[in-house]
Amino acid sequence: MTETESAKKRPSPASPSPGFATATECPAPMARLVGVDLARALAVFGMFAVHVGPAPTPGGGVGDWFLELASGRASALFATLAGFSLMLIAGRLEPKTGLAGRQARARIVIRAVILLVLGSALAMTNFGGAGILNFYALYFLLALPLLRLRARTLAFIAVTLAVVTPQVAYVIRALLSESVVHSIDSYDPIARISGVGVLDLLLTGLYPAITWMTFVVTGMTLGRLDLSSGVVQRRLAVVGPALIAFGYGVSWLVLRLTGGAHKIMAGMPDMKDFGAMKDPGGMTDAAMASGSFDSPVGGGLGGPDAWGLLAAEPHSGSTFDLIGSLGIAITVLLCLTVALDRLSWLRRLATPVIAVGTMSLTLYVGHILVILALPGEAATPPQSASAALLLCFIAGATVFAAVWSRFFRRGPLEYLLNNATKLANRVR
Repeated sequence: MTETESAKKRPSPASPSPGFATATECPAPMARLVGVDLARALAVFGMFAVHVGPAPTPGGGVGDWFLELASGRASALFATLAGFSLMLIAGRLEPKTGLAGRQARARIVIRAVILLVLGSALAMTNFGGAGILNFYALYFLLALPLLRLRARTLAFIAVTLAVVTPQVAYVIRALLSESVVHSIDSYDPIARISGVGVLDLLLTGLYPAITWMTFVVTGMTLGRLDLSSGVVQRRLAVVGPALIAFGYGVSWLVLRLTGGAHKIMAGMPDMKDFGAMKDPGGMTDAAMASGSFDSPVGGGLGGPDAWGLLAAEPHSGSTFDLIGSLGIAITVLLCLTVALDRLSWLRRLATPVIAVGTMSLTLYVGHILVILALPGEAATPPQSASAALLLCFIAGATVFAAVWSRFFRRGPLEYLLNNATKLANRVR
């Protein structure tokens, strides 16, 4: 959740300025960064939907479709944009070298340490392992050796990770017994303090680095591309939808041709799906009667059943899930970038929402604190989860960001994080 350069020099949205001028007046790099901010804002709203929104009804309307879309994909978009943001620190089109490169790495390490502390503190609350900040910390550290690589090499690594790591993760998890996990956690100070240790961050957590680095490296790849280039835009316009079609389409077809969908559905009544977390009564009769494997969201398919490797459900960690979610992330970022670059009225209209993206760390942490203050035993989601609560979160975040950005260049936590990373200037 690093800030973009658009947040460093953001003029008042009400006045004509380079940041929100017309397409002919606005340089392409600024337009691209504003598109990243807007994409990050949508990811924030998606996280709100997962954490405080109602459970989507299988076969429901447009609202239910958006709620289903947010599950797993919002956090995947977040992770992809995290990789993009790393390149804002390490050098966009050309990697920083020498002293500048060393200081950039130091800034990333400092951010990782702060995010680990902050994420671990949140994990100690009732929110538990649902937070992503401590996972971000590990992503940043693992990305350090890749900062100087070119886009083509990064893309090759991302593809390799998407194809290989889900199978590797499955084998390792299958070999881990409860006693081994307990032994590892007992020697892990992070696990003993917060309950979310290195093993969770690497392999068994909600956003395990072994598979989720695919999103980060893809974001780094996008960060190394010239998104103002028509050739790049046309290629991404093909790649994004193709990944969506392949990830979700092939998974759907293979599971039905092989009978895997029926076998997964047969084992799901004993598993807690997304709806069951929001309704302790478990899966609705309508969902079971539909016989549709695609209906339950976040079904926890990363269990011992190898059929889960063919699923494309959110957080299943399969190759198909990674590919499909990446396709959505790429498509969202491309569409927003092109739209803001060509439609000056949209950029002006979206100014309050763009402000949300410039202070995503503040709003992410803030929404967790608000959730913890809500009534109910379960923090994620609260018992008061509803469409009305979701709209309140979205409206509140947008108003706060719009007002704050008129007086300050950075969000509260972004300001503190930026000051902390100034220590990197001492690196020689």
